[in-house]
Amino acid sequence: MITGPQIRAARALLGIDQKSLARMSGLSVPTIQRMEASNSFVGGMVDSLTRVVAAIEAGGLELIADGATSIGEGRGVRLRQRAPARAEDPVAPADQGAQ
Repeated sequence: MITGPQIRAARALLGIDQKSLARMSGLSVPTIQRMEASNSFVGGMVDSLTRVVAAIEAGGLELIADGATSIGEGRGVRLRQRAPARAEDPVAPADQGAQ
């Protein structure tokens, strides 16, 4: 399964906008927008999800499932599980986008 945040992150790493991902996957921009709006696993048509994953992978990215090891080589990023925010933390997770 793929999540909305994974799709947004993949686009950022590829340096493309939603319109480009839509074109690469053969889907509409509103479909990409709906997928990215999900904060958890993306629901919908399996064919649409397959197309997005194939487009991302064709762009050169490896999507790593939760708990899976990377099979590729080269540089990459992985989201680690966040610890609950503490009052003394200088930047709580909700504030990270403001940096």
